[in-house]
Amino acid sequence: MHSDHSPYLKFAGKYRVEKSINSLLGLVEGISVDACINDREVGFLKSWVSEHQELWNNHPYNELVPVVSHAIADGILSAEEKLDILWLCERLRRTDYFDKVTADLQRLHALVGGIAADGVVSADELRGLSEWMENHEDLRTCWPYDEIGSLVTKVLSDKRIDDEEQKLVQRFFSEFIGLMDNQTIVSPRLEGESLIAGLCAVCPEIAFSGSTFCFTGASSKYSRAEFSILVRQLGGEAISGVTAKLNYLIIGADGNPCWAYACYGRKVEKAVELRKKGIRLLLVHENDFHDAVADVR
Repeated sequence: MHSDHSPYLKFAGKYRVEKSINSLLGLVEGISVDACINDREVGFLKSWVSEHQELWNNHPYNELVPVVSHAIADGILSAEEKLDILWLCERLRRTDYFDKVTADLQRLHALVGGIAADGVVSADELRGLSEWMENHEDLRTCWPYDEIGSLVTKVLSDKRIDDEEQKLVQRFFSEFIGLMDNQTIVSPRLEGESLIAGLCAVCPEIAFSGSTFCFTGASSKYSRAEFSILVRQLGGEAISGVTAKLNYLIIGADGNPCWAYACYGRKVEKAVELRKKGIRLLLVHENDFHDAVADVR
């Protein structure tokens, strides 16, 4: 766990439980949505168990982890074992702490990550995802529900997935594989004239002089204070919040275990809302920010 996150854990105990259970629900649904589970997909369930090792003796993990561990011990997740896990998760979820939209968005993030887990997205998986989304239309207008829906509709329009569509779907869905506590986006994603754009800009042009910057997440290279000093040295302004006057939101490479969603935090959600309203605001992965700094020095 990144040292920047430790001070917040005392405020997020129930929050982390809710998130991890919703992630497990979505992950199980995602890897089994096509009724076919392979070794690599089972490996993602093993990773979930490992991520919560420090909590195995605490409720509700002392009930949940043994069920998951037993189910995947033979490397196979049967239909009955899947139902056992889903049943238990539903009863352990404490949605009185969060509204249904938040819980289902967490679940959608993990479901999409589960679909992308084995590196191949099939038409059956997309049809299963589409059916799940039809049953959760309360998420409309919430990112990334609308974007995922547009992509699935486009790809399934001819009832097959060609090579280019496979790359398109896999690149977008792979953003959601980082659903464990200490992971986030690992590389910039899709951008262009398609119906859907990835979260981060690809090879963005960054102008420091006269521009405003905000940082979210955690960085292994800079502290927040160091980030602010660096931006000012290069002629820019570092601000603490996301507004219509923000030019660049820099997304740290280390995920925050206290975020409500699998990969993204409040600032990212706000930035996406502003982009939908036509505000010219770039979301930039930390790696691209480092490259831009190197270019001007």
